[in-house]
Amino acid sequence: MSTASPSFLQRLFGRADPKAGLMPLYHAVVAEGRQPHWYMEGAVPDTLDGRFDMIVAVLAQVLMRLEQQGATQESVWLTELFVDDMDGQLRQEGIGDVVVGKHIGRMMSALGGRISAYRAALAGEADMADALRRNLYRGAPVNDAALAHVEGALRVRWTRLGCLTRDAMLAGDLG
Repeated sequence: MSTASPSFLQRLFGRADPKAGLMPLYHAVVAEGRQPHWYMEGAVPDTLDGRFDMIVAVLAQVLMRLEQQGATQESVWLTELFVDDMDGQLRQEGIGDVVVGKHIGRMMSALGGRISAYRAALAGEADMADALRRNLYRGAPVNDAALAHVEGALRVRWTRLGCLTRDAMLAGDLG
């Protein structure tokens, strides 16, 4: 039997989307990014952009941790789930097919830039408060207590992610 032909069970049940196994992790990232403390104590704007920015902050940390664990393919699939979700959200907001691609491109650019900024800050090569002011608050004024809350919570999240196994993370455990 050729390795290219599907097995009996694959033909019977269909091929599973490999991204589906990362849904628990993706849902955990989104749930963490929607926690009220970010918006109340952390003063992250409770807007579409603010929620996007907070979810991206958490997603960036998870993607960096997966990278450290050598989970390159899982990182790609998690990013694809994010893109699929954002595509659906844009369409739900009434954004048409012609413009969705441009919005997704900007979102992916934002994700890449934030991964770089947060990676440098977590490695001590840049100031986390500056990265948060620029990327999470988009340059808007934020009080020191709110900024300290978000920075502290993200640093705790990073430490917790560092204690997790790859399997635990992939199952949706964020510590």
